[in-house]
Amino acid sequence: MEADHGGTAPDVKDDDPGTEQQERGPRRWPRLRLWLPHLVKPLRRTVLLFILLLVIEYLVVPELVGASKDLYLLGQVNPILLSVGLILEGLSLFCYAVLTKVLLPPGPKPSLSVLFRIDLSAAAVAHVIPAGTLGTAALGFKLFTDEGISGNDAGVMMAAKGIGSTVVLNVLLWLSLVISIALAGFQPIYGTVAIIGTVVLLAVAALVFGVTRGAGRASRVLRVVADKIPGLSGERVEHAILEAAHTFATMARDKRVLSLALLWASLNWLLDAASLWAFIAAFGKLVNPVELFAVYGIANVAGALPITPGGLGVVDSITPLLLVGFGVTRSVATLGVIAWRLVNFWLPIPTGALAYASLKVKPRAGWQAMRSAISGMLPSVGGKDGSPDPPAEDDSG
Repeated sequence: MEADHGGTAPDVKDDDPGTEQQERGPRRWPRLRLWLPHLVKPLRRTVLLFILLLVIEYLVVPELVGASKDLYLLGQVNPILLSVGLILEGLSLFCYAVLTKVLLPPGPKPSLSVLFRIDLSAAAVAHVIPAGTLGTAALGFKLFTDEGISGNDAGVMMAAKGIGSTVVLNVLLWLSLVISIALAGFQPIYGTVAIIGTVVLLAVAALVFGVTRGAGRASRVLRVVADKIPGLSGERVEHAILEAAHTFATMARDKRVLSLALLWASLNWLLDAASLWAFIAAFGKLVNPVELFAVYGIANVAGALPITPGGLGVVDSITPLLLVGFGVTRSVATLGVIAWRLVNFWLPIPTGALAYASLKVKPRAGWQAMRSAISGMLPSVGGKDGSPDPPAEDDSG
């Protein structure tokens, strides 16, 4: 038989395993891509839930078991100092609402009562959702814009408030660490905290510099990117970034606003720490205020890591351990921190839900309407996929 010189490839049998594998490969990848978005979200929630359970198992439960052995101290607690701690915590939250009002641009603003309830609603979400920063921002943005604040003003105010509060906490923590070293000596954890604070402040400085000086270049780049994404307008994105950068730069040059913001942000942290001091004092131990703020600051920096909602388990376990290092007995430290966290962490959840309902439900609308508003609080944080609605969709820019 003559060889085939026509250049045609020999016939391949349908049952060739190599061909079958090549056909399956391209088919499986599109199917995997279709299923991937549905798998990522449950997997992420499972991992976060697992981490939360580990924190509760190894950090929270041992603290509660230890505290149960010291319940006799409840009979010796000072009710006046407990009331002082509760009042100081309320004043701390009030200062945060005043900070919100200070950072809003001149012009008509919502009342302080409305701003207080919005901040309380956002705090409730942050204390419920693991890594709830995005959820808090989404809910706060929606509530602020519902009150007539433009999307640009709301976004700039929320960013400035979050960044400014972080900077103030780190600066106050540094000052307390310096004084604590002089009073009680150097602790190994101080070096770690100082490094973390340095990184945070450098990151904030780079961000502010980029927003105020490099907004033009960044807006042009993002305009090109946005034009390639369906549903987004590159021109609108560029305009929003430039407008936000202008507002932020104007705010940064206003010395009066900066001074007031520094004052109210500092009072927010200091009053919260003072509340912790009062709850520990209620169980019979007066702690040096500077040393206590060092403990408070370290715990809050650690609790800011997006592991559990509101630092649950992290703050609750680190704070008593550090207090023991400053001479507080384990029983007093544990019970004092538990009492403080009941007011600092748990109480804002129901009160925040009621605050949200008061913003959404008309007076005398009935319990059913309030219940419906509260049940829709968490779904309103994000869209159908659970992700927060982007600020760019706000009609006000």
